[in-house]
Amino acid sequence: MNIRHGNGAFVVVRARESLVHGEGGQLIFLIQLTEDVRDMKRSPEKVLNSLSVHSRIDAYKFERLYRILFNEEMFYVAYQRIYAKQGNMTEGSDGQTIDNMSLNRIEKLIDSLKDESYQPKPSRRVYIPKKNGKMRPLGVPTFDDKLVQEVIRMVLEAIYEGQFEDCSHGFRPQRSCHTALAKIQKSFSGTKWFVEGDIKGFFDNINHDTLINILRERISDDRFIRLIRKFLKAGYVEDWVFHNTYSGTPQGGIISPILANIYLDKLDKYMKEYILKFDNGKGRKRNAESATLGYKRKWIMHKMTNVKYNAEKAQLRKQLTENQKANALIANDDEMDSNYKRLKYVRYADDFLIGVIGSKEDAQLIKEDIKHFLYKKLALELSDEKTLITHSEKSAKFLGYEIDVQKSNATKRGKNGVIRRAFNKRVRLMIGSDLIKKKLLEHRVLEIKLHNGKEQWKPQSRGKLTIQDDLEILERYNKEIRGLYNYFSLANNCYELQSFKYIMEYSMYKTFAHKYKSKVVKICKTYKRNGVFTVKFKQKNGAIAERTFYNDGFKRKNPMKDSIVDKIQSPMIYKTTTSLIDRLQAERCELCGATDKLVMHHVRKLGELKGKSNWEKLMIARNRKTIAICSKCHKNIHVGNG
Repeated sequence: MNIRHGNGAFVVVRARESLVHGEGGQLIFLIQLTEDVRDMKRSPEKVLNSLSVHSRIDAYKFERLYRILFNEEMFYVAYQRIYAKQGNMTEGSDGQTIDNMSLNRIEKLIDSLKDESYQPKPSRRVYIPKKNGKMRPLGVPTFDDKLVQEVIRMVLEAIYEGQFEDCSHGFRPQRSCHTALAKIQKSFSGTKWFVEGDIKGFFDNINHDTLINILRERISDDRFIRLIRKFLKAGYVEDWVFHNTYSGTPQGGIISPILANIYLDKLDKYMKEYILKFDNGKGRKRNAESATLGYKRKWIMHKMTNVKYNAEKAQLRKQLTENQKANALIANDDEMDSNYKRLKYVRYADDFLIGVIGSKEDAQLIKEDIKHFLYKKLALELSDEKTLITHSEKSAKFLGYEIDVQKSNATKRGKNGVIRRAFNKRVRLMIGSDLIKKKLLEHRVLEIKLHNGKEQWKPQSRGKLTIQDDLEILERYNKEIRGLYNYFSLANNCYELQSFKYIMEYSMYKTFAHKYKSKVVKICKTYKRNGVFTVKFKQKNGAIAERTFYNDGFKRKNPMKDSIVDKIQSPMIYKTTTSLIDRLQAERCELCGATDKLVMHHVRKLGELKGKSNWEKLMIARNRKTIAICSKCHKNIHVGNG
């Protein structure tokens, strides 16, 4: 007989006639129970790959997803993926951290999911200082909630990743700010107008009901949907006072980025359809002046084939060169052709940039249409003040870069010998004129004085760093220089970072001089080796090593080849690594050797360990921030007897 599986497939069952006729309902129940048990034991890679395969079918709806949360292996993988993050050592509203993780803790978590007694705890609201001196609110979920969210994230990513549009670049595997910028530079050539999209308070204003309805389009599992709604409604605690959340995604939540992408995928698909309707014309009509030069060029080339005398040929070649130069200075196509239109769109998280080949009126209409769509379909508001329409000869701002379209008469001869304008209509990614100044002020390394109405930049020492050792000071400056360069390495003018390095370098000299109550000249004489500032330090093995100040230059990287992608793991797990779980399952204490149920002890940083206790020495020797130990040893560590 054929029995419909929960996911829509049919299962063929051989059974005795008495069972089919008399106890068919029970038989079906037993089959489903068997399948649940089987799925609970399936490897994570098989589960996620199966979801990914089915996601390619547009009409497919996912049922019985909730049972995936009963699979211990899924939690093992989730634990392995997120354990190394330092934030896991920050207490949530339950007072716990990742420390004391155990197999029993995971089992209890799964049991609460099975009977749906699991209730996410409110995140703990804390405030961290921003570079501008203000405070940024940050939500700290409990670690148990993080673990469940990571499993949900893997499931959602397997379902939706293959359905997201190519224009989306935020919080996706093998995507980043750099891939978004590279896409703009490659495809926005010839753009006349930019539309800089800004959605008011996107992450705080995601409508819960709208999000749930979007999820229901692909997911037909009420228990799974209810669990996501629980996270959306979990709220937060600030100063011991509970606050409800009526909109937005969980602040600091692992599932928030994927939920945001699922939400804004509706905008991406709307823009995909909009582009199909907007784009018009196979190409621009020919520029009349260029056409005339083209006819003249053909006449010259034809005449050259019939000329016998070298002097006359030389004269014609001169005319041909002049013709090519003149043609290179004008557009081949009519840039004012109203019958030719193109639209390009790229999104990173809630930021998006639109490039329009068309009129300003076209750009204004696009802005209004998007505004209407966001309000009507997604209950979001487009900021009129911040959603700017900018001519491409000026700079549009996107992901920290300034973007414009180059107008250039510079020419070069191609492989076919034809002279063409080399850079005309090409997109430029630029470091803004105020960026370096802003970053230097943020790092507190720059003092600005006015002299005759002009700014004079002077490096200044950083007094707070003087308590650190020499290597820490040097590494701090190197890290800040490399960080800025890595992000802006796609900029056409990334050489401008040389001025940033200059101020940082002399600020470092002054910081060392401040620390040792000396002068910059003496510091340079002491530390420079062959003209390079060098710090010697002792390694753990006792050997003396050297570290130098950044001296690698600021060569521009190719956006197509050297783009840096976000470190987000793919939902397809081809090799599952659960070394942490393997160590817990060994049931042999890594500290005392006792045979017992183990817990995992975590530390935030290895550098914080002093190496005085046996457990510290062991973790330092193994270069691990974790140690699997028995409950007795774990208790001794926390009371200071380890």
